Amino acid sequence: MDFAIATELFPEDYWYRSNAHLHMEPELDLVQVIQQLHASLDPRTVFACYGKVIGQYLPIKALQLFVGEHKFSWGRHHGIELTRSIKTESDTLRLHYYLAVPLSPIQMKQLNHIEALVLQPFQNAMKYQQMSNQAMFDALTGLGNRYYFRKVIHKSIARAERRQDHVSLIVIDLDKFKQLNDQFGHTVGDNVLTSFASLINDSIRDTDQAFRIGGDEFVIITEGNADAASIICQRIIESLPLHSHLTDYGVKCSLGIAQSRTNEVFNTLYERADKAMYQAKAAGRNCFKVCEDK
Repeated sequence: MDFAIATELFPEDYWYRSNAHLHMEPELDLVQVIQQLHASLDPRTVFACYGKVIGQYLPIKALQLFVGEHKFSWGRHHGIELTRSIKTESDTLRLHYYLAVPLSPIQMKQLNHIEALVLQPFQNAMKYQQMSNQAMFDALTGLGNRYYFRKVIHKSIARAERRQDHVSLIVIDLDKFKQLNDQFGHTVGDNVLTSFASLINDSIRDTDQAFRIGGDEFVIITEGNADAASIICQRIIESLPLHSHLTDYGVKCSLGIAQSRTNEVFNTLYERADKAMYQAKAAGRNCFKVCEDK
């Protein structure tokens, strides 16, 4: 995962460009640096702050940080490259610096000091982000969980009201999933849920959001009216036979759609979509129905 950081000033606008001919180095204010780095729990913000601090004190034009699957970038990546590694209890941070001029011994000591200061606030921010993700996403499927769904649906309804537009909710239930679990075991059941979540992700648009809100129940928040949601439902049904792992166990689903109404609230929107889903089950399963309540 890449995070590109935009800054108001580029490093070449900092002190070493205007004062390089005087061979002056600003005094390192450790307290100020610590306060700046601890001011946020967003790792992108902490890293951007580190870039600005390092650019103020040292002739560094840009830097990149690699930790696990994450990549953070700051500044314009050209100049003399300096690569360093910092080991932590859980990860190794790889830092790539791009220098305007080689660092002097004193500047290398400053770099060591600042690196030591950034480590703890950056780790704190990464751990906080990880905990936030765990609180919002389903551990099995990677989709949003029930808590996150409730947060997003309230915002989606409010946004649709402001735009005098619609948001549609799709409720999905796997057909006869309990029998599948009982017959083949929970490991197979978990694999089916994971595969179905992947199918949903492949079927929705960038503007849609999918969630697993419990057991074998999924929901999709769709920007637009019931017609837009119907296209997604049809796409899901048509994709099921193309997933061998799902067809091996005869996995099918029933889907219900409800389009938001004026002054709609979350509870009634969900209830109407859920009602439509049960209508799809009553109609023979492996299909979708649209709530006709006005």
